[in-house]
Amino acid sequence: MPEYLAPGVYVEEISAGPRPIEGVGTSTAGFLGMTERGPEYPRLITSWLEFQRWYGGYIPEQSYLAYAVQGFFENGGQRCFIGRIVGDNAQPTAADVGNLMIMAVGRGMWGNRLRVRVDPATQANADAGRDWFRIRIVYYRTDPDPFVDPTDPDQLLNPNRVEPDVLEDFDNLTHITGASNNVETVINAASHLVRVWWNDAGAARVPDQALTPLGANGSDGATIAASDFDGNLDPIVRVPRDLLGRGRGLAGLSTVDEVALLLAPDEVRNNMQQVTNNVINQCELLKDRFAIVSVNQGASDVNPLRPPRDTTYAAFYHPWIYVYDPLTNRPLLIPPSGHIAGIFARSDIERGVHKAPANEVVRGALNPEFTVTKGMQDILNPRGVNCIRDFRSDGRGIRLWGARTMSSDPEWKYVNVRRLFLFVEESIDEGAQWVVFEPNHEPTWAKVRRSVTNFLITVWRSGALMGTTQDEAFFVKCDRTTMTEDDINNGRLICYIGIAPVRPAEFVIFRISQKTIEATG
Repeated sequence: MPEYLAPGVYVEEISAGPRPIEGVGTSTAGFLGMTERGPEYPRLITSWLEFQRWYGGYIPEQSYLAYAVQGFFENGGQRCFIGRIVGDNAQPTAADVGNLMIMAVGRGMWGNRLRVRVDPATQANADAGRDWFRIRIVYYRTDPDPFVDPTDPDQLLNPNRVEPDVLEDFDNLTHITGASNNVETVINAASHLVRVWWNDAGAARVPDQALTPLGANGSDGATIAASDFDGNLDPIVRVPRDLLGRGRGLAGLSTVDEVALLLAPDEVRNNMQQVTNNVINQCELLKDRFAIVSVNQGASDVNPLRPPRDTTYAAFYHPWIYVYDPLTNRPLLIPPSGHIAGIFARSDIERGVHKAPANEVVRGALNPEFTVTKGMQDILNPRGVNCIRDFRSDGRGIRLWGARTMSSDPEWKYVNVRRLFLFVEESIDEGAQWVVFEPNHEPTWAKVRRSVTNFLITVWRSGALMGTTQDEAFFVKCDRTTMTEDDINNGRLICYIGIAPVRPAEFVIFRISQKTIEATG
């Protein structure tokens, strides 16, 4: 209790009521795969345009990731983290410009197509007392030949001039430490292409130079293998202050608590079955995310088609889908996992995590790879293979028509039931951290019961739990009946929670009979 040692008036703040538990997000996805360029550490992306700014465009014949991310946002996704994968021993492009080191924001040969130009700053031209400068960074997806400087105003009418894919212009920069327009502060906060730092703390102004390639020392490393998806938590490249980030691959995404859906669209390339296994392993280990797995391309025979393993933390989808490819103006066959993740997010946002993410239109799908008939799904559905069906003949479009996990356990066969428990467990885990090291006695137990009960009432009222009354929907027990004296002596506070999840109406049956006049008498 507070100490009162001197006479006076004391004002105290006290906590009234139970500690609230806030529901965690369920619609944020984590994507793993190859990209044209960009950073390797997990980065939050909130739109398809933002993905293009950071990671470039499509890389056909190499990766499905960009198409999957586009499908995610087309289908209602709002947030995702990208884990860019590169080959072992890949190197970033880097060079000194004066005493300023400039390095591509991620490893790979893409950095060799960066060019840097340094000029006097526009404001410095009007005020010679300012030793400011201007840096322009140009990136081409494919180097034009012949090359014409796109930043040179005298070349605007040159027929060989090609507009760069990315042009970043940082004007009125200074080398003065602590200034708001310091080159490190400005570029490292705003550039999608490079990171910079001084090799010499007392460095002078960056010298002028014409538009010059940053370097040719970037490399893609070895051919990407399944092991590259595992990643680690080490700095990407050991440079001052780890400017290229820390953590990559699955290991990097494991540190992002917001991720609730996990997928690697390129798992189907080159028989990368181990990637699928490791994605599911992370979901089972962390117990706060759910994996979306695609069938292999060309799986037209349904007889041998089964999920790759038995787990409650993943769902399996068949078949692939055709989407429009802007690069060729033709349909392109891709795995459906990114579009499915978008449907998960859309269903969560519009209805809630308790709603089965099924009977939803697959936006952006032109055609399924194979037509799945009712007879085929009669075989696949009990196995836990969720199908994409073509209902355009009925005017209902191409729809996701299944919501089962890969588990053989009947208790966990529905995707929405598994994900509802993930939501409840993660929300209570994060919302009850205040209990740790509290006195393990009746007042604390009562606070825990009230906090969890208030949260579950909200969940029940949202339609996520069965029952017309609170007692039918859930129970919360935290008292001497849930803990022994040994539990209390060993610092264990145990709370029993039971919830009655809603299950989807997977089979809707209307029983109809003839009604005769005689039958009414």
